[in-house]
Amino acid sequence: MAYPLFDLNGKAALVTGAARGLGKACALALAHAGADIALGLRDINSGEDVEEEIRAMGRNVLRLQMDVGQLDQINAAVTRAHHEFGRIDILVNNVGIAPANPAMDVTESDFDETINLNIKGNFFTAQAVGRIMKEQGGGNIINMSSQAGYIALDDESIYCMTKAAINHLTRNLASEWAKYNIRVNAVAPTFIETPGTKPWLDDPEFRKSVVDRIPLGRVGKPMEVAGAVVFLASEAASLITGEIMLIDGGWTLK
Repeated sequence: MAYPLFDLNGKAALVTGAARGLGKACALALAHAGADIALGLRDINSGEDVEEEIRAMGRNVLRLQMDVGQLDQINAAVTRAHHEFGRIDILVNNVGIAPANPAMDVTESDFDETINLNIKGNFFTAQAVGRIMKEQGGGNIINMSSQAGYIALDDESIYCMTKAAINHLTRNLASEWAKYNIRVNAVAPTFIETPGTKPWLDDPEFRKSVVDRIPLGRVGKPMEVAGAVVFLASEAASLITGEIMLIDGGWTLK
């Protein structure tokens, strides 16, 4: 009998936005499961602590300058990761921003920056890695979506729009690239305790409003998202593609 395999030994993963928050958690969790890790960083001078933790696990790790708002940096980083590791088996497309603006106050620059990072950057990163995965016979792409792709959040219209787009992009790439043995899935978290959400969750009134919407009665932790990423990247999920896995404590059930 063949049991599910969660082991990622011998695999190489690229995680974007890996310096902190969900990206950091995903990088550490994948390394803990056995993968070597390329850290895609908006500023290559960041992420030293993540690199040290991964090296302490006995994994190979590489820091890369990778602002996904710049196509040349995407291509250069993916090429370097491929050269160093000889393959890229896993991509975690984690970069995203969420500027809070009422829809009537959104500026063109706000709109363009959010679209550029949340959709364009993630698409072209998937494309660059997908080409490598096609040649090597397969791989796994996990996009970072959000419950915001399913629900309306006041003052977050552009962010919600981009995450809905990521959901459908995930399905489209999964369908188109299945013939190359490339699985494409997404995880869609609720509010998670990260440096990015701290300014909001530190407000007791806001935190209560969030927790009141979550049937499990609490906000999430980064490793609860990273655990789902490890599962989707592993052979235990070998028949799963085109799925958006909600990690929302039940928020969207209501």
